[in-house]
Amino acid sequence: MGPRSAATAAAPAATRGSVAFGGSRLLRIPALPRCRCRRAAAAAATPLAFRENEVKPDLNVGVKEQAEAFRIGQAQRLTRRGWAVLDKKGTLTPWSHTPGELGPRQVDIRVTHNGLCHTDLHMRDDDWGLSKFPFIPGHEVVGEVVAVGESVDSMRPGDRVGVGWIADSCRRCLACLRGDENVCEKGYTGLIVEGNHGGFQEICRVRSDFVYSIPDGLGSASAAPLLCAGVTVYAPLRRHLTRPGARVGVLGVGGLGHLALQFANKMGGDVTALDISPDKEEESRQLGAHSFRTWGSATGAEEGLQGHFDVILNCASANIPTGQLLSLLKNDGTLVQVGIPGGGATMSVPLQDLVFGQKKVAGTIVGGRADMQEMLDFAGVHGVRPLVELMPLSEVNEGMKRVAEGKARYRVVLISDWQ
Repeated sequence: MGPRSAATAAAPAATRGSVAFGGSRLLRIPALPRCRCRRAAAAAATPLAFRENEVKPDLNVGVKEQAEAFRIGQAQRLTRRGWAVLDKKGTLTPWSHTPGELGPRQVDIRVTHNGLCHTDLHMRDDDWGLSKFPFIPGHEVVGEVVAVGESVDSMRPGDRVGVGWIADSCRRCLACLRGDENVCEKGYTGLIVEGNHGGFQEICRVRSDFVYSIPDGLGSASAAPLLCAGVTVYAPLRRHLTRPGARVGVLGVGGLGHLALQFANKMGGDVTALDISPDKEEESRQLGAHSFRTWGSATGAEEGLQGHFDVILNCASANIPTGQLLSLLKNDGTLVQVGIPGGGATMSVPLQDLVFGQKKVAGTIVGGRADMQEMLDFAGVHGVRPLVELMPLSEVNEGMKRVAEGKARYRVVLISDWQ
């Protein structure tokens, strides 16, 4: 089945005696009776007696607070349904797990939308040797907070939030202290690495430090791809596009490149799109490119572009010779390698051009907490929006096939459709 648009129906309101989890009624409990604990305690000369193993009520807590504690306790114990990869290169199948107690710095998020990233396919196939099976993919996650740990004060149930690729870091090294957890000296923890579970499930549990507020003007389907693809191109542009009018080349107008065009334009760059497909020219210009060149060995794309760019973002998945790209840079220009070609690709750098032109080659990997929240706010204000295809989560395998075959234009977003 092909992709289709989907709308999320308004969740029914909770009825009397029900507990509402983020707008959806997940369980029903009897209405709690009026508490007479204080009256009984005042009348009794000795402490109240309780049966062995019975939980004693807190006499200083009212009925509403006890109901909230009960609700959170139930949220901690519920079995979570998800779509999991059970073994290497396997098809995603329905699978359940129980997460256990909610940690003091953790939050539970009822997932509504997931961006589908090519990294999910790499993790499914264990291309990087980081996967531990079974696990639930998904690292562009948007949803609603339904429970928070006792030490979380930055968010509350009902907040609309997002989670990206990074789920934790040491939080103590110099990189982490300045908000660059993506280059943590101890190494960061990926949301779906080493058996951790991501967003292709009903309720996703994550550390609150790496949960981000979604601006009101940014829809959930638009926000999801920004949580990985968006920050991946925003962060290097933020570092290397240092002045208005700087000439920026974006090579590869796909899931990453179509967002890079928008961000570079809104940051004031003079933007050129370079892509192997000439049919992407009109769309590239609509997204923010001021000019377009068809890229390829026989197209003459480089003609007139020698020494032209201040910055080039290589978002292509193909392994393009570095010398070819360096020749397009001005002296003191920067080539940023964003895409990671498969097959153990390597880079060969012509040293004479690098040294005498004082040119730079840089890598980039997603972004830290500071870049992430700034990027979301920037996108909300400046109207940066991914072009997405909407599919139900139950069709995740068909979505992965579209991404693998390069048919998605440009990001697939999966909408939760649990029954």
